[in-house]
Amino acid sequence: MSAISVGQAVVLGIVEGVTEFLPISSTGHLKITEGLMGISVDDSAVVGFTAVIQVGAIAAVLVYFFADIRRFVGAWAHGLTNPEARQNHDYKFAWWVVYATIPVVVVGLAAKPLIDGPLASLWVVAGSLLAGSAVMWFADRFGRHKRGEDDIDLPDAMVVGSSQILALLFPGFSRSGATMSTALIRDLDRVAATRLSFFLSVPALTGAGLYELKDAVGGGVAVMPLAVGTLVSFVVAYASIAWLLKYVAKHSFDAFVAYRVAVGLALFGLLATGALTG
Repeated sequence: MSAISVGQAVVLGIVEGVTEFLPISSTGHLKITEGLMGISVDDSAVVGFTAVIQVGAIAAVLVYFFADIRRFVGAWAHGLTNPEARQNHDYKFAWWVVYATIPVVVVGLAAKPLIDGPLASLWVVAGSLLAGSAVMWFADRFGRHKRGEDDIDLPDAMVVGSSQILALLFPGFSRSGATMSTALIRDLDRVAATRLSFFLSVPALTGAGLYELKDAVGGGVAVMPLAVGTLVSFVVAYASIAWLLKYVAKHSFDAFVAYRVAVGLALFGLLATGALTG
């Protein structure tokens, strides 16, 4: 008996695709949706399922940014054999993405019992949504938005990459929200901050999905719901990426902040009244 049905997988795939790259917390929304559908949010198979369907969203990044990723990989490969090519910003950037992923991998492995246990709570999601909103509001208001993608350096990548730990430990904080906010605090403009968040998502979320695959399948989730959820998340995420890049080029993050606050307060209300259990 699968822990998640095909119909539920479709719903969760849509939620994942819409929310993975918007700074509103995909993990938080998935946990809320699972709670509303009566799915245990701390079941290891369910945790694994949500990590695996993220691979669909990552595939959308790979397809959407194929030209950029091919350029980075090409520069990296050229730099391995040509010392002069190692001065190319694209070569350095490829390595920086790798380096910036190491902290979240280390913390993720070390803190897995906490992440899958006490921190996998809707109360944590509600609090993290509000805390992340405050950080995002501050970053968007006080960041100077003066540096573009070509100005990104190793300290930027390491600090922004390490901020993914916040979302790992506190579901609801939002991986994309944490990385975008940190990039804004380091004075990157909104488009550069958003693109950096996308590129950093590839190794982190791909690794998490592959790592959790055994728990999802071995824990009782059938292959069909996994496949359906992953495919749906890919299609929806691709559309979300295209929309977000156009949006941030002309708008602030105020709408996301307001939405997060509303959802966080509503979730606290549902938990306090017993309508949801966290």
